[in-house]
Amino acid sequence: MSRDAEVIDPETDPKATWALEPDEVAPLLRHVVASPANGTHVPRVPFTGAPLAAVPRSTPDDVAAAVGRARAAQRAWAARPLAERAATVLRFHDLVLDRQSEVLDLIQLENGKARASAYEEVADVALVSRHYGRRAAHYLAPQRVPGLVPGLTGATVLRRPVGVVGIVAPFNYPLVLSVCDALPALVAGNAVVVKPDEQTPLSILWAAELLAEAGLPRDVLLVVTGDGAQVGGALVDAVDHVVFTGSTRTGRVVAQQAARRLVGVTLELGGKNAMYVAADADPALAAETAVRASFANTGQLCMSMERIILHEAVADAFLAELLPRVRALRLGAGLDYGSDVGSLTSQAQLARVQEHVDGALRHGARVLVGGVHRTDVGPLFYEPTVLDGVPPDAPVFAEETFGPVVAVYRVADDDAAVAMMNDSEFGLNASVWTRDVARGRALAARIDAGSVNVNEGYALSWGTTAAPTGGVKDSGLGRRHGAEGIWATTWTQTVAYHRGAHRGLGLGRLYALPDEQWTALFTRALRLMKRLHLP
Repeated sequence: MSRDAEVIDPETDPKATWALEPDEVAPLLRHVVASPANGTHVPRVPFTGAPLAAVPRSTPDDVAAAVGRARAAQRAWAARPLAERAATVLRFHDLVLDRQSEVLDLIQLENGKARASAYEEVADVALVSRHYGRRAAHYLAPQRVPGLVPGLTGATVLRRPVGVVGIVAPFNYPLVLSVCDALPALVAGNAVVVKPDEQTPLSILWAAELLAEAGLPRDVLLVVTGDGAQVGGALVDAVDHVVFTGSTRTGRVVAQQAARRLVGVTLELGGKNAMYVAADADPALAAETAVRASFANTGQLCMSMERIILHEAVADAFLAELLPRVRALRLGAGLDYGSDVGSLTSQAQLARVQEHVDGALRHGARVLVGGVHRTDVGPLFYEPTVLDGVPPDAPVFAEETFGPVVAVYRVADDDAAVAMMNDSEFGLNASVWTRDVARGRALAARIDAGSVNVNEGYALSWGTTAAPTGGVKDSGLGRRHGAEGIWATTWTQTVAYHRGAHRGLGLGRLYALPDEQWTALFTRALRLMKRLHLP
């Protein structure tokens, strides 16, 4: 671990504040629905604890007003041609890439992550924007299906927007987990109201401003801020589909609220993701990926690896490659690419990390590297940590840590590895390392996780925007990306039609037959359709 990381002195270093000027924030705040009488909330820069910017606070009444405005704007937006809506998203794509330095600063200042991790958000927004800008017409195209009577009847399935989509976004990916859920909903013709985490509202406000510049009409995307239980709960009670990313405990509450109103939900919840390094894996390549997959975004990533399961034949060689790489990671606070690992975002996250590491040690585990709260770098920095010998009764064994902590375990064979990977209440993401890709794909098919990466950690599945991603078991419900990601914000309408009704071939004449004759005739027709291999 680098011990000469940049240290910021709040008394002498101008970077200690990084406070935004009111005129910098004012253009963004026009997208917030909140009464001035409600007061403000001031997020603090995780690097230093200094105040960042004052953001108005919304109330449940403001949520109702926001959803009402969005609902009114949605009708005109949905009436626009799909090609026009898609073009707006593609213009947004270009603006994000052109002005990425602005949002990279905002993401770092409100979340505390390293700049390379912040760039992952920019890249993901570009991938999702391009994908739905190009593929939405295919996903939403009317689908012709066979009718009841082949040749005489048919049906077309239409996809129509649900109306207003509510997004309750977390702090760990403030841009991606708000705007990337909004984009498919917007292209489908919905309006969107976003409730970001109180610590990280500026990234989505920046995105809302850019979407307006790209041509998104007023009120089609609005932001409400404030307490998660009150403001987020009011949003769930008002919209037509809910997208929630967060803890499993809160996800259950959201699902219950939505169920009472019979509206759909997309839930991405917790994970205790595992990476298996098989006996034939290249230890150096697997270790390189393990570092990135475990400590990117300071470990505050629901798809990151928190368990590394090693075949005993490769365990020592893998650890010999892994530990020096972890020690070499640079901690630092700076709006540049000078550090590898940033700060945790909140005191609560730091406390959870410390609790899990200390609890593991009390239960007999060993720290192979890390395990230190780095107050010399900043108030919320914690060294990337690798644990060994964690017993099942330690909280870190099964609970999500959501920080820069990973534990290693040893197994005798592939079957034991799969069993250990599946022995979890979660099922979000997994990784398998092997030189034999066919073998890796076969192992992946046995793992209970919504996505499995062969010879990668999380980037392959997450970045494949044409494929759905999401969790099973306690890791969630519904899917992001691909067709499922945009279909979730639509409802289907079947339009069935009869071509021969006005030529004397209507079904009415069949129904006019005596019941016995009608059933005998229809039974013969059913047998014929099967012989003709009709669907």
